[in-house]
Amino acid sequence: MKAVVQRVTRAQVAVSGEVTAAIGPGMLVLLGIAVTDTPAAAAWMAVKLARLRIFADDEGRLNRSVLDIGAAALVVSQFTLLGDARRGNRPSFTAAASGEPAEQLYLEVVRLLGEEGVKTATGVFGAGMKIELVNDGPVTLIVESPE
Repeated sequence: MKAVVQRVTRAQVAVSGEVTAAIGPGMLVLLGIAVTDTPAAAAWMAVKLARLRIFADDEGRLNRSVLDIGAAALVVSQFTLLGDARRGNRPSFTAAASGEPAEQLYLEVVRLLGEEGVKTATGVFGAGMKIELVNDGPVTLIVESPE
């Protein structure tokens, strides 16, 4: 499982021109599910995202999590994160999970993130989405599950 995490002042996702989810300050999570991912990877990712210290404390150090500041997470499924462009010019997506297994693990991360206490919003799985964000910092990290 791979996530691109961006600290944002705001973010929203739209499908067919209609905004389907929006958050204020918090984090935008672009989440890629691999064919080898398991529910254990989903649990690990949810805990990591909830506790990831990417927000500044009173001294300006990245010492606070989304939970610490009461912010939200917008989680968007993005299979292209598992693309492999090392050979040729067209990426291969064979490492990305597809269909129902990917959706189940994506929704499991969202559910578990909510259970950790994070206010969550989501994209629309499998839809063509337009994402708008204001990256704060900028702070952008890649988080990969250990499995």
